[in-house]
Amino acid sequence: MHSIPMAATDRGLNSLGFAKPPSETRVVAAMSGGVDSSVVAALLKSEGYDVIGITLQLYDHGAAIEKKGACCAGQDIQDARNVAEQIGIPHYVLDYESRFRAHVMEDFADTYLAGSTPVPCIRCNQSVKFSDLLKTAQDLGADCLATGHYIRRVMGPNGPELHRAVDDSRDQSWFLFATTREQLDYLRFPLGDLPKSEVRTLAEAYNLPVAAKPDSQDICFVPQGSYAAVVEKIRPGSGRSGPIRHVDGRELGTHQGVIHYTIGQRRGLGVAVGEPLYVVKIDAKSRTVYVGPQEVLLIQSIELKEFNWLTILDPEALARDPINVLARIRSTTEPVAATFSWPAGQPTVQFKTAQAGVSPGQACVLYDAACPSQILGGGFIKTTASAYAELLDAV
Repeated sequence: MHSIPMAATDRGLNSLGFAKPPSETRVVAAMSGGVDSSVVAALLKSEGYDVIGITLQLYDHGAAIEKKGACCAGQDIQDARNVAEQIGIPHYVLDYESRFRAHVMEDFADTYLAGSTPVPCIRCNQSVKFSDLLKTAQDLGADCLATGHYIRRVMGPNGPELHRAVDDSRDQSWFLFATTREQLDYLRFPLGDLPKSEVRTLAEAYNLPVAAKPDSQDICFVPQGSYAAVVEKIRPGSGRSGPIRHVDGRELGTHQGVIHYTIGQRRGLGVAVGEPLYVVKIDAKSRTVYVGPQEVLLIQSIELKEFNWLTILDPEALARDPINVLARIRSTTEPVAATFSWPAGQPTVQFKTAQAGVSPGQACVLYDAACPSQILGGGFIKTTASAYAELLDAV
């Protein structure tokens, strides 16, 4: 049977990097009820580890309509329980609904209402999974917390590093930039060296009841991809109408709430002027959506907030001498060449080629230009600067 890859460990250690037998190594496996986390639990159990499965109940699927492919609610909890029973490990369900609502769902709604673009999956990892769940694993006396994320933990000269997954199509590094160095020391990612196809094969080999289960899609608490419906439910009255204006000053129509729009959006604007138009600015205070030609979207630099650095950092040196990095502003796009600096205590990314559709609230993740798989850190976009800054400031 398959064993966990040894690439991130040293000789003499077990497959999770501990200098003791697997039977003496306690691991908490985060089990969402999906294929990936179920295979992690089964792999660890098959190697003889002392495995405890924990599933988080994150939201009431009555409060946010349950949908096919969601996680951490309803059927998924039962699926995780069935897998734990099948492989013979203890399994616990923890109710984290109130914290998930406060730190993820309400943040999602408020960020949209502010005219920015939220990333709730990052918030969930940051405030629930790698915070509360990690603390619970420690309270249970576990040596580590293992998850089904497609990312690699690699031992470097200065301790554990975070690297992109071997399977680029499944890589989740963009979602995990907020992982702290302290958390990384405790976390393990057994699937980081495996292609998804092999994980499916392992699920079948272990005869797991979720082997044929589809992967989760979109945001777990958003039914049918309707972000606006969820925001309206969390913040009633948020769908207030306002004007749609061209950046040249013309009023083109009326919208039914800024929550229906994101920077860079082209379809579903509800206006037409005989040329392609894109959302280029959202003024939440005046409830105005501004549209314009695609070139107005081009962003030259960004400032970051809530910045997390995963390697040795010298802000003073970065203030003097920017470093070359690869910057990723969406989970679905490849990193692009940029420079990173820290002037006056403000983490700043300067793109070597202007980028379109960059919005405050999004994440920007930085990779080492000399070692493109290594994540250096990242943050949430605070402000953007473009060649059309004066035009956008004037509207």
